[in-house]
Formats: sequence, structure tokens, C-alpha cells
Amino acid sequence: MAKLTAIDSVERLTNSVVTVGTFDGVHEGHKALMETLVERAKTRSARSVVVTFDPHPRTIINSKSDGIKLLTTLRERSEVLESIGVDELVVIPFTRDFSLLTSEQFVKDVIYDKIGISEFVIGYDHHFGKDRSGTIETLKKLGPELGFDIQVVSKKEMGDTTVSSTVVRKEIIEQGDMNRVTELLGRSYMLNALVIHGDERGRTIGFPTANLQPEHPDKALPKNGIYAVKIRVDETWYNGMMNIGVRPTFDGQTKSLEVNIFDFDEMIYGKTVQIRFFDRIRDEKKFSGTNELKEQLGKDKQAVQLVFN
Repeated sequence: MAKLTAIDSVERLTNSVVTVGTFDGVHEGHKALMETLVERAKTRSARSVVVTFDPHPRTIINSKSDGIKLLTTLRERSEVLESIGVDELVVIPFTRDFSLLTSEQFVKDVIYDKIGISEFVIGYDHHFGKDRSGTIETLKKLGPELGFDIQVVSKKEMGDTTVSSTVVRKEIIEQGDMNRVTELLGRSYMLNALVIHGDERGRTIGFPTANLQPEHPDKALPKNGIYAVKIRVDETWYNGMMNIGVRPTFDGQTKSLEVNIFDFDEMIYGKTVQIRFFDRIRDEKKFSGTNELKEQLGKDKQAVQLVFN
């Protein structure tokens, strides 16, 4: 993972190329900006730094809303950023007081004084600071004063779609179209989760499952249904199929996440695993009993195997 650092612990290095944003999902639009960040840092022999916020700013600014479902936790974000070549992910606690900092205060007191900066990489439409008043023009004013350059990255479009976290989130939660999500993210959607104890019904019908608890309660989960997934246990990847839903055949009421890992028979309670979603196989449905369910699961497994073969 890219080095994950709290703002109060970060080392100040003047030769740092910096970008700022929530970057939830690190989708293809974000990726274009990150690749520019890494390229500019290499050109300068500098440190590449992504500054982000936790919790998501919208949960503080719009505190009366139902919150926002995250595409990536901080740990997941740092893993994706490392794959792009980013050196460090600096996390700022987003509070009501912090949200009142003006854009100039933010650049001077946080970016310049605490992190250090030689170049600021910014998206074409990015706004920051109190009331989102900070813009490219703000940086053009402060750059000469504080001694940093500015690099502007244009928007990323895919067909008729401008890639955004909102678009990705909608695809995941409302559609469950993981092929489309993979296009928008430039990688498969990930979920880190803890393996917990379940009722072990799957084992009795020949399809043992690991019951999962997402590492973050606000993680965006795909629409209910059966999915073709890959599962990382320790450092090994396995194919599998995952059910997200309420298990209607057993009159379930509470949403659960269960994954059947192919060619795997180990006890992994208490371990954190990573799930990568590749395709949606079907909707969740209620069957007449365990025999019909077992027959359908056999068909589901064949469908999943076709995805990976």
C-alpha cells in the first residue's frame, strides 16, 4: 500500500508534488490525475502525495442526510494508489471546524506548512476550502507567493459518460453491473471484509460459505444477487461465488454476505479477506426448498466457472 500517514505525523518535504481530494473509488477519472501526479514527481525527483479526508466530507457538511456509501476505505484507497505509483496518502480528519478553513488558509497552513510542496496537481473542476471557494485561480495566486507550480488535468470521459464517483456508486448499488463498474474504475471492485460465524446452512447442502462483515459499515455493497468473484485469503487468490441478500429461501430478514470459495476447505474465522467482483450472475430469489436451491447453486457455479475460463 502507499504509505498511509495522518496529517499530524507527516514529514514536511519541500520537494513534494501534491494533489488534494476525497478520491473515493480512485476511478478512471482520478487515475488520469494520479498518473500525472506520479509523472510530475518523477520528473522533479520528488515525493508524490495524495491528500484525502476521513470521514467523507459530505457526511459532515450534510449531517442530516443518510450519509454516503464509500467505494473505497482508506486502506483500499492506499492499495490502489500504490499500484499507480503514489508514494504517500496523507489523511486529514474532516471536522466541522476544518470545513471552515478558507481555501487560502488550507493551502498555506496545511499543504505548505505541514506537508511541503513544489507542485500542485489539480483537476480541471476541483474546488476546495470553505464553501468550495478554492479554485485553479486561487492556486495561480498562491503559487508564486509560496513557490510552487500548478498542473491542471482535464476531465476523463468514457463515451458519453464523464466518470465520477457518483456514477460508479449508482452502478454498484442500483444496477450491480460489475462489468460496467470495472470499466469505470479501470479495475474490479474490491471489498475487504472480516470472516465471521454464520449458521453453516451452506455446508449442509454441499456449498459451504464464509460469512463476511465489511471492514467499514458505510462500504457500498452491490445490488442483491449472486456474483462471480475472486477471493484473496492471505496472499492466495481463489475463484468463488458470492451471495448478497436476505436468503429468502430460509425466510431471512437481515442482509448478509456469503461467499462460497471454490477448491477451498480451511477454517478462516477471524481473518480479513478481499473480494473482487467480476460479474453478476442472477437476482436473489426464493426457492421451494433446499433441493431446488442446491440445484440452482450448481448451475450458478457453472456460470461462474465460465466467467473465469
